Amino acid sequence: MYDFLLGWDIGMRDKFSSFDVARIVKELESMIGARMRKAYQPHYEQIVLKLNRKGLPSTDLVIVRGKRIYTSQRDRPMPSNPSQFAMLIRKHLNNARLMEVNQYGFDRIIELVFERGIGEIRIIIELFRDGNVLLVDSAGIIIQPLTHVNYSTRIIKKGLEYATPPASLNPRKLDRFALDQLLDESEHDLIRTLAVRANFGALYGSIACSNADLEESIISNLLTIEERDSLEKSINLMVNELDSNESVKIWLDSKDSLEKWTNLDPDTEDRDLLAGAIIEVCPINIPYLENNNIFEIESLSSCFDLIYGMHDAAAFIRREEEKLVSTGKGDGERRAKLTRRSEQQSLAIGRFIQRATINQELGKSIQDNWGHVDDILGQFNIAIKNESWQSIENKLKNISWIGKINPAKRTIVAYLPDEDGDPGASITLEVDKNVHQNAQRYFEDARSQKNKAIGAKKALENTELSKNMEEKKAAKNAAAGRLKSSKRNKKFWFEKFRWGILANGNLIIGGNDAKGNDNIVKKHLSSNDLYFHADLHGAPSCSLKLNEGFEINDFTSDNIPEGVISLKIVQNISEGIEDARELPSETHQEAAQLAVCWSRAWGSGNASATVFHARPSQVSKTTESGESLGRGSFVVRGKRNWYKDIKLELGMGIGVINGVPLPILGTAETISKIFPRWAKIIPSKEKKETIANKIAKMTGLSQDDVLSCLPPGGCSIQNHGLIP
Repeated sequence: MYDFLLGWDIGMRDKFSSFDVARIVKELESMIGARMRKAYQPHYEQIVLKLNRKGLPSTDLVIVRGKRIYTSQRDRPMPSNPSQFAMLIRKHLNNARLMEVNQYGFDRIIELVFERGIGEIRIIIELFRDGNVLLVDSAGIIIQPLTHVNYSTRIIKKGLEYATPPASLNPRKLDRFALDQLLDESEHDLIRTLAVRANFGALYGSIACSNADLEESIISNLLTIEERDSLEKSINLMVNELDSNESVKIWLDSKDSLEKWTNLDPDTEDRDLLAGAIIEVCPINIPYLENNNIFEIESLSSCFDLIYGMHDAAAFIRREEEKLVSTGKGDGERRAKLTRRSEQQSLAIGRFIQRATINQELGKSIQDNWGHVDDILGQFNIAIKNESWQSIENKLKNISWIGKINPAKRTIVAYLPDEDGDPGASITLEVDKNVHQNAQRYFEDARSQKNKAIGAKKALENTELSKNMEEKKAAKNAAAGRLKSSKRNKKFWFEKFRWGILANGNLIIGGNDAKGNDNIVKKHLSSNDLYFHADLHGAPSCSLKLNEGFEINDFTSDNIPEGVISLKIVQNISEGIEDARELPSETHQEAAQLAVCWSRAWGSGNASATVFHARPSQVSKTTESGESLGRGSFVVRGKRNWYKDIKLELGMGIGVINGVPLPILGTAETISKIFPRWAKIIPSKEKKETIANKIAKMTGLSQDDVLSCLPPGGCSIQNHGLIP
């Protein structure tokens, strides 16, 4: 019943090698001719390009910066407001046609060439180091990079010409001279030389060694001629296999896993649950892996979608969850701001003290070299009386004791003699002042810097005090498992109604008022859903949704407090079931219980009530001749399915849905099985506003969200970890 709670871990490599890039480029050639419809940035690390080929479903090109690129047709939540980088891609590439897909040499760089209007625009994807995605115009000028970077050999910055890194060994064009040069120049072991210097990566470097029957630990420049012959032959074999193979091999951890794989329907999502059994994927053979547990798939892109598709599809949810630092988004930002301020103040104190020390020493040096400084000032002032500043400046080029001059400030840079009597330390002299006054100016500036250091120390003490207070508050909130609900401009569609979760993850919604009842029946009661209604006047119309619901999000942020469950909204929760009547009877029973608890039966003082369900086709606004129905009322014709003696109690859990922290309602039995932190809600005379305030204060949830979740009328809670 609780299959939607299952999860798995990613254990395989997540970064592409040059061989992987070569295969992906070959596979992406099938996308040539597709038009770019939209660009998204669901996470800081991820760009998604939506490509449309005529007559075929749209395909997402998923780019995870510095790691991988593949195509996917998964459902994935996207931000409602695109990022600035995504908007820029849309501006330049909306409806542009993909014309070329290229690999730069044999490096981990992919070029997507789009044609739009009069010119070409390229997207360049770098999959090495931290990675990058760049928008480049037809002249090779960078329109915008995802990240500005300064390397030792090139600069990635808007407005500069795009330059590739130094090319690595290209095994497709390998000759013996290049191989010998690579080996002779390396004092490292062979696997390191191939993996790093030849840009093969660890996996393909290991395959090359294995095919050549060479030890990975052998020192590269010590290989014999015969061993080099064998290595050259091995690399050529790998390239030929890469270019000729059409499928990709998947190695599984056991024969049992292989049997499960072969028995699964390839068009279902069940394979996601077995992806953790994958040891490795490769477009060429890996000779040292067990050959009995191999499964072949059509493309490397499909492999990475299989392994990382669920994780990458949840990128937007993770981004939202990462904002929910366990002590709250705002608290986290305040602590970060105080930390930055503390660092800046510490640096400032050091600068003030350093500047004070320097000025103090320079003032002493002026006094110690009184005669030298007095001669410079005297000669310069005599020269000014007879000539202009401009003419003097031209003559100073041959005078080693005076540097630049500033006529506007009437200052000169002079040099004091060092231990050898040569020009040494530089000082700035005001020509209208004498030696003593110039020295005194340095002493006064030194005192000013010391005073600034004292003031900065006091400010640092206050900052550290505030920082400690915030950290104590953060620790307290973290220990209590509080969330921080940021203000939302847009709510989920189901939050307009009463809503709850059922055992299999199905969603049930109910009307808040007459208008809500009308909306549910007219807009949210599909032919394959079920209609529930308590046998009481004015009870809400409820819709048990067949396909809409919630699943556990397996890839969550570490910032979510312990006991809080991350959920994602799905549109196929009951895949394989065509009608809500086919759902388990326990699910119907739970839906009936929520329908009763949302009615006035809750505050009536009764311990139980009666509910019925009917098919959507039985629910109508049409009455008999001469009769009329008020707003929110409906006629139910035909057979009804009754549920009697329904208990008046509910459960409330604390979860994060698509990155948004919310209280989640259901039966006490279901909520207790899904959520480690939960509470049972029972009828009582205590005002629900008081309960909502208490829950919100102790959990960090929005009080309005909690209040809308509580049933009508008074209530009390039996705490099971919801409130720390």
